[in-house]
Amino acid sequence: MSIPAGFDELIHPATRLSVVALLAATEWADFAFVRDSLSLSDSALSKQLHTLEEVGYLELHKEGGGRKRRTRVRLTDRGRTAFEGHVAALRAIVEGAGPPAATQTPPGPRHRSEAGR
Repeated sequence: MSIPAGFDELIHPATRLSVVALLAATEWADFAFVRDSLSLSDSALSKQLHTLEEVGYLELHKEGGGRKRRTRVRLTDRGRTAFEGHVAALRAIVEGAGPPAATQTPPGPRHRSEAGR
């Protein structure tokens, strides 16, 4: 089976896929919200965000300074397109994995064994 068009090796690891999926549902998200929603440490999330930012999949916006520093993040148009393509590729893989619907046989009725009575 060949890998479908749109499959994105960069997005595919579970943590990055979770980050991108969360961001796809919103315009902007606070760093703390993403971190807490995905149960990640600050450093783990920072690493994933940096990787995605390097390829232009997301944008970071930092406001304030010191203890009042706030970081917000959003998917770019490129990131949103990559995510949608990756989801379509995953669906194609899953749909291609099962037998065709016409050849599936429904399970037969279950009978209690004589020993179980």
